[in-house]
Amino acid sequence: MAHRPVRQGRRWNGVLLAVGILVVLGALAALGTRWVAQRGDVAFPISTPWGPECSAWVGDETFPLERDQAQRATTAAAVIAQGDAAPLAAPDTDDIPDAVMDVLANGPEDDAGPSLTCRSVKNGELLVEPDLEPSGLTARAQKLKDGVEEHFSDLSLGGYVPGGYNTGHGEGSAHYEGRALDIFYRPVDEDNRREGWIMAHWLIAHAPDYEIDVIIFDDRIWSTYFPSLGWRHYEADPDNEILRHLDHVHVDVQRGRDPARER
Repeated sequence: MAHRPVRQGRRWNGVLLAVGILVVLGALAALGTRWVAQRGDVAFPISTPWGPECSAWVGDETFPLERDQAQRATTAAAVIAQGDAAPLAAPDTDDIPDAVMDVLANGPEDDAGPSLTCRSVKNGELLVEPDLEPSGLTARAQKLKDGVEEHFSDLSLGGYVPGGYNTGHGEGSAHYEGRALDIFYRPVDEDNRREGWIMAHWLIAHAPDYEIDVIIFDDRIWSTYFPSLGWRHYEADPDNEILRHLDHVHVDVQRGRDPARER
């Protein structure tokens, strides 16, 4: 069978298109970072698919961070915020800019957050966990709960019960499968918003370690479905603090594949 020769012009058009896409993505990444600083009501830093997995921003300046740096920085910020009540000592952060540590521990001057985003993708090797732990959580969610309690003291946790939930949450909620935690920060005020963002930043930095799938807090959502978009606006009833997740950080772990459905 004869094959048509590829025209040189078409080949160059393909190359130019690819270059154009890369240029646009780079421009959007820069624009997205500035947008966070200029539009406090929208968190839209773009995490490009290349380079360090995480980035923090202070004002209009962005600081790329490797995953380990983001994990150490958010853990240290949690220790600083908890003071003497912190259950662990702060890790070394000498390689992390002071401005990043300050914004993670204390929040931006004009808002509580967010100040950090990371990209993480789904783990295709995970399988559904049908059995629940005595807490009512799956094994992955129980591991997350244990990790959170190891790093944070005096937490108010909910969203799970022995035997699991069958009502009380929205349709399709991960709470019904025992895959979700709610970490409460009540009442809704500026101090609790800052504490909530310290937790949310810690969760996003440690997402791969705990197979985290979704984080929702303070009108923002992050997920492995759109890992490069960072913190996006979360649509909910504007008059409902609970549905907007103003009083709690919601976090759920990945469900995993169900081999029975793949047959």
